[in-house]
Amino acid sequence: MHSTRFFWHSARILFSFFALVAAAEANDRWVTLKECRYLPNPANDGDSFHARAGGREYIFRLYFVDSPETDASLPGRVAEQAKYFAVSTPQTLQIGLEAERFTRQQLARPFTVRTCKQDARGRSRLKRYFAFIQTESADLGEQLVANGLARVYGAASEAPDMNTPEVEWHKLEELERKAKQERIGGWGIGAGRLNTRAVTQPTASSDYFEAFFHSKTAPSAATPLSQTGVSGVKLNVNSATSEQLQGIPGIGNVLAGRIIAARPYKSADELRKVKGVGEVRYQELRPYFE
Repeated sequence: MHSTRFFWHSARILFSFFALVAAAEANDRWVTLKECRYLPNPANDGDSFHARAGGREYIFRLYFVDSPETDASLPGRVAEQAKYFAVSTPQTLQIGLEAERFTRQQLARPFTVRTCKQDARGRSRLKRYFAFIQTESADLGEQLVANGLARVYGAASEAPDMNTPEVEWHKLEELERKAKQERIGGWGIGAGRLNTRAVTQPTASSDYFEAFFHSKTAPSAATPLSQTGVSGVKLNVNSATSEQLQGIPGIGNVLAGRIIAARPYKSADELRKVKGVGEVRYQELRPYFE
């Protein structure tokens, strides 16, 4: 557990550095590209692909997620991905190929892109840009993670001017946790479940991008986090039900019970006194409460 936390802490520092460098090249304003079309290309994979929008060709790289490579041309990266999924190198490449196929299928119909043209440092002659992709039904990154075909990766601060990146980060972590539990995609390849899909698929509303960039509030107190986007009202620490508390990533049945047992609170700042809530976890949980 400690080694995993250290890994993600190191990864966030590294990606934050690249984000600062890349941000200088990013446009001041985010743009939304509609009716985009997927372009077949040998270099496409699950999280990076060619697309056409408004008569121009682009290469987009998803924020926050990483699908395994589709070939062994980057052995160090493949080895890292294999370690993360706890599989062999050949199995890692299989996951990557399945992720590429999944993305191609999801983008078979026109899709929407939100980007500020932040440089994603690809190896092509064309610049590759970080982006959020909305398919007909959901966010593509969330779909990949939910189906065990990508890992949560990068830094929550990587997307410039995104008001609530930590909410999306936690949502992705919850989707990954569920994929592991269901043993699907890369998490179930050893059991022949690479092509198995999640029981509950992510969804995105028509105001999906607005939630990312204009909402500063946490998900609704009436619905578990795993079933919402990033907008809504915050929970009241003294009245939230156990079910609502467990909708927050990082809070299970035991911790929800401890939070309820420690009531009343003068404010959500007193969550620090709950057994099992250290300073790091407190910082993760605090944004979800009034």
